Amino acid sequence: MAKADIDFEKELWDAANELRGAVSENNYKNYILPLVFLKHLSERFDIVKEELENTLNEPSSTYYTTNEAEKEYVLTDPDEYRSRNTFMIPKTASWQYLKDNAEQDDIKVKVDDAFDVLQDLLTAYNPQLNNLLPRIFVKSELSAKQTGGIINLLSHPKFSEKENPESDILGRIYEYYIGRFAMAEGSGAGQFFTPGSIVRLLVELLEPYKGRIFDPACGSGGMFVQSLKFIKEHGGNKSDISIYGQEMTAQTLRLCLMNLLLRDLSFDIKLGNSLLDDKFPELKADFVIANPPFNVSNWHPEDLPENDPRLFGPREEFTTDGSANYMWMQTFWNHLSDTGTAGIVMANGAMTSNTKGEKNVRQYMVDKSMIDCIVRMPDKLFLTTGIPACLFILSKNRDGKDGEHRERMNEILFLDAAKMGTMASRKLRVFTDGDINKISDTYHAWRTVGKTYEDVDGFCKAATLEEVQKQDYKLTPGIYVGTEAEEDDGIPFEEKMESLKATLLEQFEKGDSLKQQILMNLDKIDSK
Repeated sequence: MAKADIDFEKELWDAANELRGAVSENNYKNYILPLVFLKHLSERFDIVKEELENTLNEPSSTYYTTNEAEKEYVLTDPDEYRSRNTFMIPKTASWQYLKDNAEQDDIKVKVDDAFDVLQDLLTAYNPQLNNLLPRIFVKSELSAKQTGGIINLLSHPKFSEKENPESDILGRIYEYYIGRFAMAEGSGAGQFFTPGSIVRLLVELLEPYKGRIFDPACGSGGMFVQSLKFIKEHGGNKSDISIYGQEMTAQTLRLCLMNLLLRDLSFDIKLGNSLLDDKFPELKADFVIANPPFNVSNWHPEDLPENDPRLFGPREEFTTDGSANYMWMQTFWNHLSDTGTAGIVMANGAMTSNTKGEKNVRQYMVDKSMIDCIVRMPDKLFLTTGIPACLFILSKNRDGKDGEHRERMNEILFLDAAKMGTMASRKLRVFTDGDINKISDTYHAWRTVGKTYEDVDGFCKAATLEEVQKQDYKLTPGIYVGTEAEEDDGIPFEEKMESLKATLLEQFEKGDSLKQQILMNLDKIDSK
């Protein structure tokens, strides 16, 4: 069955709504996603066991045997399953067992017990997976009926990997929930969720076919999953990539690990604050893809060592406590391989900030030819912030020596996509496939050997470093592409609207007062 044929949004939201009243919406994901993950592990085991049985009964196979004891030995050997990227799941931790017991009064205990069994398997396999499935159902406010209801809803045949092979159905369910929960959670969701169309655009710009991919602010792992999709769509092989990530909050780290395990990706994800405690000091990645938190203040740059290898210059001049934006940039650059490229989502303010600790870094990056491309994006792309954003593409392969990309050391490509995108809801704008293709095709035409690029008034311009230096190192695309350069103040639209309404009411009042004054003056003239 093709991916497009599986329409499951309504059923999935019905399953989430089973939790209503017992669990706050921003905690839905902590109950539903571990169950989706358990279902994945269980179904994967069933599929592999069936494959093994077929192999044992196939005369042309090296596994072929008619000896029942030998068959039993192979089918109960955990290593046979591990070598096929799965785990041997005991009956009491299987999805079928939970489904069979969904109406029982002790189903919450059975779910938590199943989590314990799976957790032991995961920890033995990789200590990094410790505490992935904590016991959460027994101590929750959920009733046995609600817990059973979720299990029954998730048991729908259309949510089965066995019924829908090659559809990545459980991975897609997981992604759907992460997106929906981010909408329900509002501003609290930013730390784990970057809207899909932004991630897709970044991945299309960077084209991470093979090599090391690093995200030092990896959230729930969306950048990695989208990279995998890109590789599949272009006929690549996921074994050609290795994934590295760092995440600050333990709960979000759990989401990420489950997300990657669902896709059978090899990874190394660590817990910690990337700015002050870089867990991968030696890593040089071919691609850095990240959406770090915007404008983080009070992040304590004074705690960095004076000679931190990431810094472009003296700590006092190349950091500021007012914003970590440019410390992120220095971190990303430090982690790039000799030909690596980084794609970063940034607050618009980073393009023009004049704070010493930020402008010094931006000036250094322009002068040293580190910046490949800047994309200005439209507003309302995020569920979680009204702050408009842009993309910075940094690259170490600008010298044209890789044979694939032309020499462009003296240029920066500016793309203004501020008027692109389509409103998917009243609050959220998304990039269409056409938008993503237009932006990424323009970037690839500009940097790739043998392709033809032309400036387009109002949309794209390949500016020289000298032009940027003359504009006091401002990186707002509007300055260069020929539209009116707007200084974006970063104030969300809703706040501006309130202020405009207040001003308008004040002016109405003044207008009424003037009207009264004029009428009085006219009366005086009449009476004369």
